[in-house]
Amino acid sequence: MPEGDVLRRTANRFELAFAGKVLTRSDLRWPSAATVDLVGRTVLETVSYGKHLLTRFDDGRTLHTHLRMDGYWRVWRTGTSAAAGRAANVRAVLATADWTAVGHHLGMLDVVRTRDERTLVGHLGPDILAEPVDADEILRRWKARGSTPVAEVLLDQTVVAGIGTLFAAESLWAEQLWPWTPADQVDASRQLAVARRQMRRSVIDGRSPEHVHARTRQPCHRCGTPIAVGQARRPPMERPIFYCPRCQAARE
Repeated sequence: MPEGDVLRRTANRFELAFAGKVLTRSDLRWPSAATVDLVGRTVLETVSYGKHLLTRFDDGRTLHTHLRMDGYWRVWRTGTSAAAGRAANVRAVLATADWTAVGHHLGMLDVVRTRDERTLVGHLGPDILAEPVDADEILRRWKARGSTPVAEVLLDQTVVAGIGTLFAAESLWAEQLWPWTPADQVDASRQLAVARRQMRRSVIDGRSPEHVHARTRQPCHRCGTPIAVGQARRPPMERPIFYCPRCQAARE
């Protein structure tokens, strides 16, 4: 599932291509938004919040999208074959005279009044990539989770928005923490700082850590022990968490 770093990079691309520009094409292939026409509207800005993308227009409306497991946006030169958006998995196309954004496999799409964005993202915790990040509020929510396993708290979007399975696993590996350590036994400030630093680096260069995530049975880069995978959260919301059984052994 795309995490906050991917959404931040996508928002940055949208800003470069569309901010201050007028839409010449609006094709929303979504049942609840199929009749919405954004042609002629000026794009004010695009921002990410956790795993959500918010594109705001000059008429007081916002296009909200969420990528879910497989979604992604691509930006192409208007008029090119890739910008046509003919694929069956395309759910949205937005274009100006110069650039076209094509949304594939989108998991959520809404058009709401900008002042009502909170109905879509208001339940989330602070964005881990916000500048500045509301660390005090995240720590307050973290503390409220008590002895919940730390991996589950990192994945809880109502505690902190934007961290997914990749950065949960990689930040825990970096700190040599067993993923099921009770959260109230973890230095939350330090753990969050590590995750934020990893994600900010990924926003800049597009490269995320590759020490444990999706490396089952491959050797740990630190000690050589085969990487294992466990489960965080209960069905149907379970998520895989990769870790090193030696470097991240449970502590007494």
